[in-house]
Amino acid sequence: MTPIVKAFFDPETNTVSYLVQEPEGTACAIIDSVLDFDHASGRTDTSSADQIVAYVRDNDLRVEWILESHVHADHLSAAPYLQQELGGKIGIGEQIVTIQDTFGKIFNEGTEFQRDGSQFDALFQDGDSFHVGQMRGDVLHTPGHTPACLTYVIGDAAFVGDTLFMPDFGTARCDFPGGSSEQLFESIQKILSLPDETRIFVGHDYKAPGRDEFAWETTVGEQKALNVHIGQGKSIEEFVEMRDARDATLPMPRLILPSLQVNMRAGQMPPADEKGNVFLKVPINKL
Repeated sequence: MTPIVKAFFDPETNTVSYLVQEPEGTACAIIDSVLDFDHASGRTDTSSADQIVAYVRDNDLRVEWILESHVHADHLSAAPYLQQELGGKIGIGEQIVTIQDTFGKIFNEGTEFQRDGSQFDALFQDGDSFHVGQMRGDVLHTPGHTPACLTYVIGDAAFVGDTLFMPDFGTARCDFPGGSSEQLFESIQKILSLPDETRIFVGHDYKAPGRDEFAWETTVGEQKALNVHIGQGKSIEEFVEMRDARDATLPMPRLILPSLQVNMRAGQMPPADEKGNVFLKVPINKL
């Protein structure tokens, strides 16, 4: 089955959100949504999410799932807002509990912060399946970038989150807590074992040197042949050496601190104080 895929690109965070629709029907899923956030002022905005809302309503679609490929460190999720506006269940990988435990400690969240994934409607394991109307989706656990990363395979389309980028840009960093370049290599092999014609939809694009347009769709065959980090049969030793050296030069994402606090709560803000004010924390010398 070939799902209809509509991409929504956010230039502020270079994130691609996807709406995946059954080819003959109205059921759909939303993958990796964005809540706009101005870091300087601390203000949120739903302009990016509202584009998805408008598309769903204009096309009389029915949202069944709002999926996260992982706990993003570079943008805030709009999942609760989309669920409020459109319905659907919020899903993520079961290893969210590992992320919640790690960052619950870093942000000193205390015992009131539940570390069991209960903020989400569904926690997926490797090999699980789900349905979007008549379409079946299959879940691959693809850790390395983070312990909780998933790839969603829906029909002939694989949504890989941050695991792979376009072939001319390469692969995801692995230096966040719980990340592993060895695991990422193995996860990528799992993705590349899909049929060559499988469409791959990446979670971000930054325009590789020499490319003037943003892009987010490729194939398994193109990744095998052309990916600058893992293509043409590169060994795990070559990959790990390259990836670890590259990661040592990378700065932390600009929105990592607000993103992690919100996204590990399924897109919800931390609890308000007695006056209704919400605050995000800045841990010092923790990352």
